Amino acid sequence: MKFGIDRLLADADLIKELGGRRVALVAHPASVTEDLTHSLDALIAAGINVSSAFGPQHGLKGDKQDNMVETQDETDPQYGIPVFSLYGEVRRPSGQMMSSADVFLFDLQDLGCRIYTFVTTLLYLLEEAATHGKSVWVLDRPNPAGRPIEGTLLVAGQESFVGAAEMPMRHGLTMGEMGHWFIRRFGLDVDYRVIEMDGWQPDGAPGFGWPTDRIWINPSPNAASLNMARAYAGTVMIEGANVSEGRGTTRPLEVLFGAPDIDAKAVLAEMKSFAPQWLAGCALREVWFTPTFHKHAGELCHGLMIHAEGKFYDHHAFKPWRLQALAFKAIRRLYPDYDIWRDFAYEYEFDRLAIDVINGGPALREWVDDPGRTPADLEAVTAPDEQAWREQVADLLLY
Repeated sequence: MKFGIDRLLADADLIKELGGRRVALVAHPASVTEDLTHSLDALIAAGINVSSAFGPQHGLKGDKQDNMVETQDETDPQYGIPVFSLYGEVRRPSGQMMSSADVFLFDLQDLGCRIYTFVTTLLYLLEEAATHGKSVWVLDRPNPAGRPIEGTLLVAGQESFVGAAEMPMRHGLTMGEMGHWFIRRFGLDVDYRVIEMDGWQPDGAPGFGWPTDRIWINPSPNAASLNMARAYAGTVMIEGANVSEGRGTTRPLEVLFGAPDIDAKAVLAEMKSFAPQWLAGCALREVWFTPTFHKHAGELCHGLMIHAEGKFYDHHAFKPWRLQALAFKAIRRLYPDYDIWRDFAYEYEFDRLAIDVINGGPALREWVDDPGRTPADLEAVTAPDEQAWREQVADLLLY
């Protein structure tokens, strides 16, 4: 199994193509080769003229803990090249930034989820490369969630930094494939290439998207495990809720919820009663935790942890977006007046509820809050969107 960076470094013809050209690298801590050398170090050691580097949300070093914590531009202390932040004063690379290189190598490990902002960073880079006549090569990496598709399509007009375009929450693509979709969707005229992986099996056991011979490195501070990557298309919605997603613990975004004033055992019973089919493909375990920071810091919370791993994981049955929706619905049914939805600025969106920004529209929140809505009602709006996306991207799959 070879990732894009490993294939590039092993191919003398590709390295030769980069000769005499200024190269920029878009990277984070998980941008490493198979021997765990960071891509920046490996490219420079291979004789490639890396003239600048770019860090996405959480920074090139991956040290920024939370959303809306910005990174500043800096100079790399070892190589003396500029390191530009794409989550600081700007989200979209400026003309000055684009002038720093001729070819932009995009080497970000993604989670396969629309809201994970590296997807939007790729779109912005492609758009600016088209404007400034630059080349973009995606050094492809696995989608750790594999090919399953889930969630409603983002509604046109609901775009944001966590919603680049009309795609579902769990999109099933690699970044290389997503680049092809962006180019077609937005009619971009850009010199684009994917350095493909060799041997990736998105639906093959036992990894089901993540090769078992590669270790997991956090692409962002709270993406601490493969279990989190699988659950994230659901648990990320808790960022728009007043219950805890486990930030401030060692297993963030691997819980369905946690709160000091909710009976998790009762919620689980209600979930099993209301839509038992949406609990498939994983195990849920009652947990207690006290966050050291973030929501409910210092308070003992009762919650449920997701185990989409080991013998409990069924790749094709696991539906994290529906599972999370069901948890919200069960809380609403048991606690009709509970203040579920968090009202705060989310990714610099000030006029919409965070849960709606996250989902690219209000449909899920409206389903949770309407006592008359059934699982079939949510399926009726979700399943057609999923099928439409599946058909739309079928010809773009590289693996």
